[in-house]
Amino acid sequence: MEEGEIEVDSIELIGFPDITPELARESGFLGVLDLLKVAKHGRGEKIYLVRFHYIPPAKTKPRRYPRSKSVTP
Repeated sequence: MEEGEIEVDSIELIGFPDITPELARESGFLGVLDLLKVAKHGRGEKIYLVRFHYIPPAKTKPRRYPRSKSVTP
């Protein structure tokens, strides 16, 4: 992945009933079990749904200097 930034849109405390097949697929997983294999850490007492989006790096334009006017004496 190229450089850029991740911006968090929301963080929400959810429960196991909120982890639906639709949420799993929307999050890029094949299903709930696939999501839980990746997402579960430790005792798993709290579940947070973090929504975010990718911001590509800003393209910087090369700096242009004004042309100097030639002055004839």
